[in-house]
Amino acid sequence: MRIQSLTPSQRVAGRWLAGLEDGTILRVGENEVVSFSLYAGKELDEGTLEGLKAAAHASRLKEKALNLLAVKPMSRKALEGKLAQWEASPEETEALCSRLEELGYLDDARYGAMVARHYSRKGYGPAKIREELYRRGVPRELWDDAVAEMEDTDQALDAFLDKKLKGSPLPDDPRERKRLTDACARRGFSWQDISQAMARRGGGWED
Repeated sequence: MRIQSLTPSQRVAGRWLAGLEDGTILRVGENEVVSFSLYAGKELDEGTLEGLKAAAHASRLKEKALNLLAVKPMSRKALEGKLAQWEASPEETEALCSRLEELGYLDDARYGAMVARHYSRKGYGPAKIREELYRRGVPRELWDDAVAEMEDTDQALDAFLDKKLKGSPLPDDPRERKRLTDACARRGFSWQDISQAMARRGGGWED
């Protein structure tokens, strides 16, 4: 198979368009141009052509993964799901994710800590943060370390109560108390944390 033309892409920097004699357009990166010594007029045997296609596909997967991680950090499991949507093979997925981990672009421990800090600043407690870690694909063995990175639970709960009460004192009505404690529980705080927070405000909430 002969390469009829080889021109740089006008849309994507670093990408080249290799026009083959059968009318196929191969999108290749600069690495493939160099490593396969591509030029217009070059003859590609079947094995070289298949190798070029595989290398170009792997490069596109890596490019898309890096672009995604630059915009939206995620866990390895979440990225594996994206790669599957992009029709990456299990072997390509394993190789790419492992390489991105080696380069530091993919780090479940760091990502889990980031998730914990983010949600604790928004007033969520440990239980809710664990739910988020699960939903985002952070391995369970990293949850405790991630939760340890969250901001102080007392501060997070006090900030949430401040927002709910809007400067008002603690309610005396048992129904209002229940609504308040239920709201705290839905945010992922334990009853022990909630009762201690109420006690700090002078409320007798043992019931």
